[in-house]
Amino acid sequence: MAILKPLVLVPQGTHIPFMGLHRLAMALSGTFVLLSLILAVTLGLNFGIDFRGGTLIEIKTGGPADIGDIRSKLGGLGLGDIQIQQFGEPDDVLIRVEQQAGGDEAQQTVIEKVKGALGENVDYRRTEIVGPKVSGELITEGVIAVLAAIVVILIYVWFRFEWQFSVGAVAALVHDVTLTIGIFSALQLEFDLSIIAALLTIVGYSLNDTVVVFDRIRENLRKFKSMPIVELLDKSINDTLSRTLLTSGTTLLAVVSLYVFGGEVIRGFTFAMIWGIVVGTYSSIAIASPLLIYLGVKRDWSRAGAAAPSGAAGRP
Repeated sequence: MAILKPLVLVPQGTHIPFMGLHRLAMALSGTFVLLSLILAVTLGLNFGIDFRGGTLIEIKTGGPADIGDIRSKLGGLGLGDIQIQQFGEPDDVLIRVEQQAGGDEAQQTVIEKVKGALGENVDYRRTEIVGPKVSGELITEGVIAVLAAIVVILIYVWFRFEWQFSVGAVAALVHDVTLTIGIFSALQLEFDLSIIAALLTIVGYSLNDTVVVFDRIRENLRKFKSMPIVELLDKSINDTLSRTLLTSGTTLLAVVSLYVFGGEVIRGFTFAMIWGIVVGTYSSIAIASPLLIYLGVKRDWSRAGAAAPSGAAGRP
C-alpha cells in the first residue's frame, strides 16, 4: 500500500537571502504607501450606497439587459446621479440612485418612480435604502473598527513576544491596509461595508502569517545565540516559507474562485481579499521581519529584564 507523502512546496535546506533585499523592499513599500495616501487624498474613495446614502435596486430582466434602454428610461426621472451596472448573468442589473432630499419618503418615491419607468416585465430582486445619518455613522464606525483591531493586535503581540515584534507586526498591518485603500482609490472600485469587513479579515490573516514567522524567529534567537541577526532572520523565514506559501496558495484558490463565480455582490470583497493575501504575505517577510534588525531584539528574554548580549543585534 502506497504511503502518501506530505506536500512540500519548498525543499528542506532552502536558503533564499531575503534580508539581502530588505532595503529595496522597504524602499518600494514606503513609496507605494506614500502613493496610496496621495491617491486617497486626491482621488478619494468611490464610496458605495452604504457610505454615501441613497437607493440600490437589483433587477432581473426577461432577457439580456439593454443598459442603454434602461438608462434612457430612468434618465428623465429627475433623480440626479444614477449608476446602472450589468453584473453576473446578462439579465442581472444593479441600479444605484443618489441620496434624495426629503428623508425616507423621498427614497421610497425613488423606488416607485423606477418601478413605474421600467414596468412590470422586470423582476425586482432587492431594494436597499441608506439615509445620510446612517451612512455617516457607518463611516465613523468602520474607521474605529479598523483602528481598534490594530491597537488590540499591538497589545497582543507585545504581551506574546516583545515590543519590537509588536511594532514590526503593526507596521506590516498598516502597510497592508494602506495599500488596499490605495488600490481601491486608484481603480475607483466601490468601497462599501463589505470592504471594511475585508480589511478586518486582511488584518487577521496578515497577523497570523506574521506571528508564525515571529515564533520561529524567537525560537532561533534562543537556539542560535551567536548567529548574526541577518542570517538568523533569513533562516527563520526560510524555515516557515513552505507553510506560508501553502496557506496563502490554498486561501487564494478559494478566494479567486469566489471572485470569478461569486457574482457582483461579493466582487469587491473578494478582490480586496486577493489583494490583501498577496500584500499580507509579502509584508510578513519584507516589512515585519527586517524591522527587527533596527529595533534590537533580545537574544533571550526568558530572564525578566535581561539585557541582550553585546553584538546580538548587529546591523546588516
